[in-house]
Amino acid sequence: MSSAAVREAPAPWQLTGRAYAIALRLPDAQRIEQAGVPAILGEPAGRYSLMMFVDYTDSNVGPYHELLFIPGSYDFVDGHRHLSIGHIYVSSQDSVVNGQNNWGIPKDLASFEVVRGKREDTVTVSQDGQVFCRLTLRHGRLGVPVFAPLVPRRLRTLGQVREGKTFIYAPSASGTLCRGQLTESWADGVHFPEIQKGRVIAGGYMPAFRMNFPVADTFSS
Repeated sequence: MSSAAVREAPAPWQLTGRAYAIALRLPDAQRIEQAGVPAILGEPAGRYSLMMFVDYTDSNVGPYHELLFIPGSYDFVDGHRHLSIGHIYVSSQDSVVNGQNNWGIPKDLASFEVVRGKREDTVTVSQDGQVFCRLTLRHGRLGVPVFAPLVPRRLRTLGQVREGKTFIYAPSASGTLCRGQLTESWADGVHFPEIQKGRVIAGGYMPAFRMNFPVADTFSS
């Protein structure tokens, strides 16, 4: 798709969909060397990383799939530590361009094959016909309500560095949180970290969320 065909969709965004979030304990070779964040941020703090698969049923640029990896938290120019997305793939070029422009998110275009079962999803992600990640995810049936105003802002604030600018933004989501599991995984370590070499710490699944992505605060890096 040419850049002229991309739909401009400035922030804020309103999105709906479902999502898995999996907390991982990874070796340094995957968490640091395969992190994907700009070198200026240094190494991530903490011991845990986060992988997410999101199936957006609606957004400001329509429905799309998303796979992302957050290595940990980093020091930013606002004087705080924030989580930062290192690798992220989406199935929509409109999402790629607007994600980069609005929030500095390093989105890249990929093809997704998602097979949805009653309580299980299998996800295969590829570029140029080359598969680089396969996941099998399961979820529970019972959940607890999650309301965006009850989640402290510091826990949901992210930072990105892109093309000499720093973006700080705090998405919020409401819905029902159920148990989520990553039962099988493989990634090539080039496009996406080798998550199969780590250990799953915890997982969650939201079968129907509503999310707000606000306008980012921006700074010169």
